[in-house]
Amino acid sequence: MAAPFLRAVELPAVRHSQEQSRAGRHPWTLPFVPQLADGLAFDAPVTLLVGENGSGKSTLIEALAVALGMNAEGGSSHLRFSTHWEEPELGRELRVVREGARPQSDFFLRAESFFNAATALDGLAREDGRTLDFYGGRSLHERSHGESFLALILNRFGPHGLYLLDEPEAALSPQNVLVLLRRMHQLVGDGSQFVVATHSPLLLAYPGATIYELNEAGIEQIGFDAAEPVRLTRAFLNAPERFLGELLD
Repeated sequence: MAAPFLRAVELPAVRHSQEQSRAGRHPWTLPFVPQLADGLAFDAPVTLLVGENGSGKSTLIEALAVALGMNAEGGSSHLRFSTHWEEPELGRELRVVREGARPQSDFFLRAESFFNAATALDGLAREDGRTLDFYGGRSLHERSHGESFLALILNRFGPHGLYLLDEPEAALSPQNVLVLLRRMHQLVGDGSQFVVATHSPLLLAYPGATIYELNEAGIEQIGFDAAEPVRLTRAFLNAPERFLGELLD
């Protein structure tokens, strides 16, 4: 892959961030936010964000989307819509460090609001019947949740793109998570870059990916074997009866 489209992000407004933190306002109270003052690198083709619920994975990837000019509710630089979402403060303050040419395509897949993105696409398709050609040729609402995710990934995502995915495994069977892995690998080979927030051990296994764990101490780079979803899944599969016995006793 050529130089990544997104090299790093920084939070230059440190003083403002600290003031917000003292005021106890989200997202400034999240442990990883102060570390952004030193910058966070995204110099691998695939960067994976992992952490417990509430650690800030979705907050960070949403902020990245806004800083990169994508729609905060999901979508792209060109697919823009809004229901009740407000553009996040953190995204407005992040400074993006780019390198080389801009991507030819981008998209922010936000699992929790993908229904809204599909509805927005249907609205555009009523004005231009060719719109859905880029999403498999028919409305994403005419597919199951998982099928609509795959239609997006297999048809809309293309070479030399920058793609942000927030827990894409939420709608996918394990088999289709593997389809996603394969498609990611194809697109990385065609010069694309991914940043993915995930709980999936399968996605965390992507070869050569940078894995950042968000935790109470902030954010740190870890290896595959140290990721909590990997350790927990491995412990369960190694001895499910014993694991359940301890858990349910």
